[in-house]
Amino acid sequence: MTGEPLVLGIETSCDETGVGIVRGTTLLANAVASSVQEHARFGGVVPEVASRAHLEAMVPTMHRALDEAGIALADVDAIAVTAGPGLAGALLVGVSAAKAYAEALGKPLYGVNHLAAHVAVDIVDHGPLPEPTMALLVSGGHTSILQVDDIGTQIELVGETIDDAAGEAYDKVARLLQLPYPGGPVIDRLAGQGAADAIAFPRGLTGPRDAAYDFSFSGLKTAVARWVERARAAGQPIAVADVAASFQEAVVDVLTAKTIAACRERGVTNLQIGGGVAANSRLRALAESRAADAGIEVRVPRRDLCTDNGAMVAALGAQLVAAGQPPSRPDLGTVPSLPVSTIRL
Repeated sequence: MTGEPLVLGIETSCDETGVGIVRGTTLLANAVASSVQEHARFGGVVPEVASRAHLEAMVPTMHRALDEAGIALADVDAIAVTAGPGLAGALLVGVSAAKAYAEALGKPLYGVNHLAAHVAVDIVDHGPLPEPTMALLVSGGHTSILQVDDIGTQIELVGETIDDAAGEAYDKVARLLQLPYPGGPVIDRLAGQGAADAIAFPRGLTGPRDAAYDFSFSGLKTAVARWVERARAAGQPIAVADVAASFQEAVVDVLTAKTIAACRERGVTNLQIGGGVAANSRLRALAESRAADAGIEVRVPRRDLCTDNGAMVAALGAQLVAAGQPPSRPDLGTVPSLPVSTIRL
């Protein structure tokens, strides 16, 4: 292989089938097929439905990515695929496809970590990642603070949610308010019409004896439910915009305060925010404001790179190939609970 590696990435950890193509640090294609509407009537992702949707979408999404990049499948230097964490059946679809393509083409295969990929995708948007970087990953399945010393070899878990992920809390609160799924974009939009200080919702795990960098959103979700129940029992109209704004403020207040505190305590002056909730307008604004006050630089990928996609997997794969990391074994499997410290299998 000469020049920058041309890497194809496959992502199927949840409800998006993604195929991305990256040359070095340049994004050439990012094709995504989402099954979110198939899950909407259930109010959340149904694993079996997601797996079947991946099976149906894999080949068409692959063709779209190759057409977008203007390359043939045989042109790629390596194939990367999300091996975990994620839904077991969904991961299996992607890994099986990646192994088949790699075997047919005689190309090296890299099974990579979904969370690390969310960090790596920022490279194709803003260039090389400063080392160290603190990363706040916020999605429907994960809420974590990570210290990234080397995207290919060293990621440390600093803090994580002990119950609901932030995105999961958004979906559950949206259901309480009889709003459509997914709840994140809807609540973000409604919050702009409400008052963030209208209701004093609790900030989880912020007491002096609580874990400094862990999160909890289950109590907040319950507090919203009790408030709505009391209002309905009293025959009062629900000020949905105020509830949305107050709930969202409670979430992003804790997310940003704990992350900035971690940066300060560890002397890290670069912060990257990733995952689907990174598209939230209030999270972006409050993080940038608090980071500026602390002298911390913030990087957030553009919105289409925040949600699950193949570009992030290809971006991480390209970093591993460029660094000379060995590929995965031919018997690569999936690890639904893969820890973030394991960047590749």
